[in-house]
Amino acid sequence: MGTDYSTRTLAAIVLIATVLGMGITARLGMWQLSRAAQKQALQTALDERGHLAPLDDATLARTAPEAEAQHYRPVRLQGEWRPAATVFLDNRQMNGRPGFFVVTPLVLPGGDAVLVQRGWAPRDMADRTRVPSVPTPAGRVEVRGLIAPPPARLFDFAGGAPGTIRQNLDLAAFAKEVGVTLRPLSVQQLDEPADGLSRHWPAPAVDIHKHYGYAFQWFAMCALMAGLYVWFQLLRPRLRRRA
Repeated sequence: MGTDYSTRTLAAIVLIATVLGMGITARLGMWQLSRAAQKQALQTALDERGHLAPLDDATLARTAPEAEAQHYRPVRLQGEWRPAATVFLDNRQMNGRPGFFVVTPLVLPGGDAVLVQRGWAPRDMADRTRVPSVPTPAGRVEVRGLIAPPPARLFDFAGGAPGTIRQNLDLAAFAKEVGVTLRPLSVQQLDEPADGLSRHWPAPAVDIHKHYGYAFQWFAMCALMAGLYVWFQLLRPRLRRRA
């Protein structure tokens, strides 16, 4: 009697654990699918923004929430370069090649500025401290591009050291350094002045497929639990009794 009771108790515990495990993994799989749906909606919104009319300096965002809503919208700005504040962001790739992102503030008619990612330049492998000479016209210029977040941050061994060559650029600190107010965004330049820079910027995209991959893993774990329970708790005992 005691043995039967213990067997039934153990079977009940295994059943409850299996049901809980399947419920949790199935729920996590559904959550990943919902995240994929959200990212898909975001991707659609980003694609639609790229076809809107260009913004100008008057409609360009002045706050971080406004800037996020304008990411990847076309923009057409007029202003004057601040060539002395040009920075070369190191360890940046374009088309799989290492080099620099060249960034320069563009001072707008109102006196504030926007950081322009002007393009990519290869590094000199013989002298890693040498930067290319990038022609920067004086006077009023027009820049066409896409509004984008500031350049992505990379791990910085130098701890954010200043200089012409840098690993990262913090907008607030850089604004104080150059003495100009920067809008809370950047612009990826798309027009092609004769400056020798490459501008094959990757299309704005969100990582949707990873959520489908995670969902598959959770659903696979759920199915595995169900299969193991059926085999060890139902089929295998019956096969043993028949034998």
